[in-house]
Amino acid sequence: MTPIRITDPDDPRIAVYRDIRERDLAGRHGLFIAEGKVVLRVLFSARRFEAESVLLLENRVPGMTEVLDMAPPDLPVYVADAEVLDHIAGFHLHRGILAAGRRRPDAALLEMLKPLPEDALVVVLVGVSNHDNVGAIFRNAAAFGADAVLLDTTSCDPLYRKAIRVSVGAALKIPFATASTAEIREGLAAEGFDAIGLSPSGKQEIHQIEGGVRTALFLGAEGPGLPPEMLAELKTARIRMSQDFDSLNVAAASAIALHHFALKRGDRGI
Repeated sequence: MTPIRITDPDDPRIAVYRDIRERDLAGRHGLFIAEGKVVLRVLFSARRFEAESVLLLENRVPGMTEVLDMAPPDLPVYVADAEVLDHIAGFHLHRGILAAGRRRPDAALLEMLKPLPEDALVVVLVGVSNHDNVGAIFRNAAAFGADAVLLDTTSCDPLYRKAIRVSVGAALKIPFATASTAEIREGLAAEGFDAIGLSPSGKQEIHQIEGGVRTALFLGAEGPGLPPEMLAELKTARIRMSQDFDSLNVAAASAIALHHFALKRGDRGI
């Protein structure tokens, strides 16, 4: 593929990349932005998404040959110098490697849950709106072999640029679906999942919980955690820590809990 040089930040061909931070919040008419070499590699190999175009800092092109060889041969690859690229993005873009991906309709919750394996491990996010935490949880889910991530409607979009970047592309690999908390609870119950809520006030320590054949790990937002009424209905687990400290970052807690349940899965675990 022959790179297409962009000299005007207002060139309509690269409109999707303009003012990245603001547009992340407002949306891009069915597109999302992926950033960084590792993430682009995942995007080009992902079955659930397809790339629309690439925008590179001109001096990054030689080092991107192997990755770009994974992309469709007709994929537009735009290049620009640092000044033009920074004007397009609206800030200094250190990595200088971007791609626009096409979103697909979210999977229906039951359609996602039914084909999961008998020993499926699923992560459920309730009110987790911090992009860094969502990205890190997806990364942990991939590292410990979780089969899917379910997000309630108040959680952050995992295809937000920063969430994808922090996840190191895992948000493009791990199947996910968004639904109301009630729909998630009902769907998991219908498919035989053992629902476990992680909380500093959990009734059992995490190492004491075996989990069911199918396990759904519920995680709440920093600070408030899972709603009290939900904790009252779930089996709950806590992570033992120093007596003079009472909580972990939700992403760090997810890694510990996912590692625990992954060890219980035998050959499909870690």
